[in-house]
Amino acid sequence: MNFKINTFITLFLLVFSSNAQNTIKGIITEAPEAALPFANIILHEVDNEIPITGVISNDDGNYIFEAIKDGNYWIEVSMLGFQTEKTEPFNLKTTTKILDFTLKEEAQALGEVVIKTKRPVIRQTAEKLIVDLEKSELINTNLQDVMKRVPGIIVTNNGISYAGQNNVRILINGKTTDYMDMDTLLRDMPANNIARVELIEQPGAEYDAEGSGPIINIILKKNVQLGTHGNITTWVGEDEGIEYGTSASIASYKNKLNWQAGLGFSNPTWREDLFIKRSVDNEVYDQVTISPYDPKRINASASIDYYITNEHSIGLGTRRNTTKSDRVSTSSTAISNDTETNTLLSQNSFDRDQVVFNINPYYEFKNENHKLVVDFNYVDYTNDNFNTLSELPGSTIPFTSQRYIQDGNYEIKTYKADYSRLFSDDLKLSVGSKYAQVNTDSDLRTFLQNNSGGFDLITNQSNRFLVDETIFAAYSKLNLTKGKWSFSGGLRYEDSNTKGTSTTTNETRVRKISKLFPSASLSRKINEKLGASVSYSYRIRRPNYNSLNSFVTFYDPYSSEQGNPNLKPSFTNNYQFNLTYDSQPFFTVGYSETKDDLFELITQDDASAQIQRSIINLTERQNWNFRLFGPLDFIKGVEGFTGFIVNYNDFQSKGLSPELDLNKWSLFWFTQASYELPWKINAELEGHYGTGALEGQLDVEWLAGLNFSFGKKFFDDKLKVNLGFNKMLNRGFISTVNYDNVSANIKSIDSRQNIQLKLTYSFGSKFSKKKNRGNASKEEENRIDDNN
Repeated sequence: MNFKINTFITLFLLVFSSNAQNTIKGIITEAPEAALPFANIILHEVDNEIPITGVISNDDGNYIFEAIKDGNYWIEVSMLGFQTEKTEPFNLKTTTKILDFTLKEEAQALGEVVIKTKRPVIRQTAEKLIVDLEKSELINTNLQDVMKRVPGIIVTNNGISYAGQNNVRILINGKTTDYMDMDTLLRDMPANNIARVELIEQPGAEYDAEGSGPIINIILKKNVQLGTHGNITTWVGEDEGIEYGTSASIASYKNKLNWQAGLGFSNPTWREDLFIKRSVDNEVYDQVTISPYDPKRINASASIDYYITNEHSIGLGTRRNTTKSDRVSTSSTAISNDTETNTLLSQNSFDRDQVVFNINPYYEFKNENHKLVVDFNYVDYTNDNFNTLSELPGSTIPFTSQRYIQDGNYEIKTYKADYSRLFSDDLKLSVGSKYAQVNTDSDLRTFLQNNSGGFDLITNQSNRFLVDETIFAAYSKLNLTKGKWSFSGGLRYEDSNTKGTSTTTNETRVRKISKLFPSASLSRKINEKLGASVSYSYRIRRPNYNSLNSFVTFYDPYSSEQGNPNLKPSFTNNYQFNLTYDSQPFFTVGYSETKDDLFELITQDDASAQIQRSIINLTERQNWNFRLFGPLDFIKGVEGFTGFIVNYNDFQSKGLSPELDLNKWSLFWFTQASYELPWKINAELEGHYGTGALEGQLDVEWLAGLNFSFGKKFFDDKLKVNLGFNKMLNRGFISTVNYDNVSANIKSIDSRQNIQLKLTYSFGSKFSKKKNRGNASKEEENRIDDNN
């Protein structure tokens, strides 16, 4: 089998054969001159952010890199318990270079307060902002908590936004999550397996053209530690009642096999309060909805990688997340006029079951100049909802109970191949193709209570909606460096065919889109520290599968949400200028213009007093944003960052009656800081403040948030204890709507003062400085990289 694979790749890549001859070798020791086995030695190429390769020192402390081509490189050596060592850049040209290293033990705390590197590592490129969260002391329970750690991201009950843009799209390891609504994804995805976050504002051709706003790519952790190790985590807290959770993971990296598995359970609690005060003719409707949550979640994941040879590997990853949420929200609507006040008291009982299953096999070929990845991704998502809206005692307004059964199933199959060829240090070509099949089945059944207490099906308010979609894409991308200049340019072609069918009304809608999507960036090093870049991308935003369905979801007897099967895609031109300092974000100017923007419109029917939101197409949307970032190391003993974002949003639609014309400037400040207290207690703080914002139709008042956490390690760093205080300052989402006949004050307030205690115990061979392990193969040594 190995012969066949190697023969195929050799024939396929014969024209691109390499003549590298250089060798780098040496010995890793600790004082005094004791050999240090199993240290990580990573080879980096100058001006290339991706490591070339990595090896592990053997039992005698020796390491070697072979068949390295001519070029400029630097080496990084690290090991748990020792200070990391880095070389200065050096040149290789047909030679053997010997580099020995002596690692020093990590220093102890010097004095009462010392600088430490525990904050997320932030790095800016022309296309994206990268935030590494693995070393953060702040406690992350779910994806919503993680989003709050990304500079400039605002997380509210209304969703997430960045630099005035709320059309944010979330990927997991580059894979779509469009089948899930944003609130479900933020609340229900556990955070214990997240390694880093990539905020991609100018996606290259290798990414789907989908989306008009930033892409947030969630990168899950991948095992790169030798030996067998794992951890057990348990936490308990108080929010809207006691909450708790526990998880365990184990991983092993031996010889040609690398596997990991994890299992977790959590039962968080929180509360969302919604206040709507509005006018309907000569009456005032004052609505209050209290929604407590305590979902029970179980998440399981596993992956295995098998390294056939130095260059060929195969693998399989799978995960299954289940969420069961039984809850009851209560509503009170007081209806007042000049002479009287009447009240409708109601409750909405929910029974919701959600299951996400994902499996992802892959094949990878990788050597010094070539990389080929072929993978298949399968997602099966079921979301079954059962809720009953009924009147409570004490009402002076009669209400007939209603019942809704909303069952949804989403199946996504994606086939993908990506190939990249490194011709030289200055030239790289990437090509790829993708084919996706999407099938969704959404079934809404509405029932009305009859005189005998049973429920009758209301056929004109029920609907089953099917979506069949195929997307074919192909792309090419060129990366070119010349001196201080770097260019990246790509072209992506996408052909999509979407068919939506209502089996209830026997109506079918077909949409076909074939289009080219260019993207490009140009960067220049101004000096050793300062860099500048300009970038452009053209993108499409398709309506999500839920919004195309004409489902009506009732939150209480007077407020609801409805889908719109008439939606069409929007198209966006994005432009951006970046200044970076030492590869960190410094100053950014961004501008985007969107045609047929997908906009959430709030309307009111005076006859029924119903207030409803739905997605429509606006004529045009414009966004300007200006961002300034800076480090906090000018404060003694503090490490972190702070920044400001000024943005301007303008929404226009001449097709509406009356015309919609909304615009607003806003200012947002954020900070995150870490420091070390006495007794090696690590502290971290995150806060933000905004003067207000235009979130679609909602004119939002000032908002603010504050979270902080303390952490300490025990038992040779095997036990880590965190105490987190979240939402210490959380004003909520307070806004107004004034359009046509809608005049409303809306408050969406989350529960406050969440406190959590988290304990993590780690075990296994990675905690031994000198591991008794003699069966490491040479193939294994060449498989260490930075994909963690």
